[in-house]
Amino acid sequence: MTYQGVLTKMETEFASPIQYYLVFENDFINMNQLLDKTIGLQFVKYQCLNCNLNKPIYRQGFCKSCFYDVPQAADWVMRPELSTAHLDKEDRDLEYEKKVQLQPHIVYLANSSNVKVGVTRKSQVPTRWIDQGAHEAIEIVEVPNRYLAGITEVALKDHVSDKTNWRSMLKNEIKDENLVEWREKLKGFVPSEAMDYFIESNSETNLEFPVLKYPEMPKSLNLKKEKLYTGKLVGVKGQYLIFEDNTVFNVRANEGLVVQIAVQ
Repeated sequence: MTYQGVLTKMETEFASPIQYYLVFENDFINMNQLLDKTIGLQFVKYQCLNCNLNKPIYRQGFCKSCFYDVPQAADWVMRPELSTAHLDKEDRDLEYEKKVQLQPHIVYLANSSNVKVGVTRKSQVPTRWIDQGAHEAIEIVEVPNRYLAGITEVALKDHVSDKTNWRSMLKNEIKDENLVEWREKLKGFVPSEAMDYFIESNSETNLEFPVLKYPEMPKSLNLKKEKLYTGKLVGVKGQYLIFEDNTVFNVRANEGLVVQIAVQ
């Protein structure tokens, strides 16, 4: 069986374990069903997620010119504290920015390799946690816009990490943490503007990933360079495919690549 399409981040379904889907224009693959099967990945060409042209991907699935033009790749996406739609102030496209920024956002704690703080739209819970490979997570604050979430994250970053160690996450070098205690510990550092939105009582969410075997020494596959890779799929965690020979492939980091997938 062979599939071909442009890579975008895997769609997920919150279940036990998480269900993963690679979605192409005219087809989709349930990746869970490919566990323990040998699959081939082949690089075909580039396809920018905005202009659809065969131009080298620069970042986030976009070619260089689109990356510096489209609102989906503006600085406020990665740095929510730079959001300005609540001030009626445009960055690249005010209509788009209002649609995304002026909706409920969650500041959360997630534990994938260590406890980290992050921001996501409320509609993206628990998807965001799944994408990060977190085995447990908890909401801290629910605010009405992205700016408030951003300044809260910035304040908390002084006291807890905002980064995930992808190697530790994939090797499953994890320890359970009491995220309710962590939330209480950080409460005093929430900015006054967001304090009314602090979540006092909720429990942590636990996530289970479809992994048969974790890699001991994960090595990242550069499909643009290698062109073709074949291996036995033994797990999916975060946005990574994990293969039996310790090779891992970050689907999200390869958005905009047209690939052919052959299932043996």
